Amino acid sequence: MAVPELALSHFGFFVFDMPRMERFYTEALGFVVTDRGNMRGRDLLFLSRDPADHHQIVMASGRTGKPDDQVINQLSFRVASLDALKEFHAQIGQRDDVRDINPVSHGNAWSVYFRDPEGNRIEVFVDAPWYVTQPRGEPLDLSLPAAEIMRLTEAACRDDPGFMPVAQWQAGFAARLTASQH
Repeated sequence: MAVPELALSHFGFFVFDMPRMERFYTEALGFVVTDRGNMRGRDLLFLSRDPADHHQIVMASGRTGKPDDQVINQLSFRVASLDALKEFHAQIGQRDDVRDINPVSHGNAWSVYFRDPEGNRIEVFVDAPWYVTQPRGEPLDLSLPAAEIMRLTEAACRDDPGFMPVAQWQAGFAARLTASQH
């Protein structure tokens, strides 16, 4: 029996301090509150950046455990361009409620990792035009011009045996995916 097609819709997580997290996600990440309320004794906050999605994130009050307990691995958000990533990196670096800012090149994407006010790891990234075998993570200097970042990344990845244009990898993966569903 084939599994119906699935697409990631939204992510929900528990928080300690709802007002603080709302401020961070609206100010630092540009989300807009679409609704809020209470259900079964928990305050809920719905946020989105897409008019087609009522919510992309749901926060629920009542997080338990120690503040440094690792509850999720990461939340990842895609931006449209390397210049947008550079701008985001500059903006997030100005905040005092963010820690562990770490720009990384994965070869197939450029990322900025950081921790939100409650220690959840967030990745903001842009896809590169190549596929390269993962995992891969190298320091990324976002002070360089975008064209130089692209040139350096491609040069660093060309020796990888899996290096190819991302469209080629996607076509191969689509064929494997179709074959696995039959």
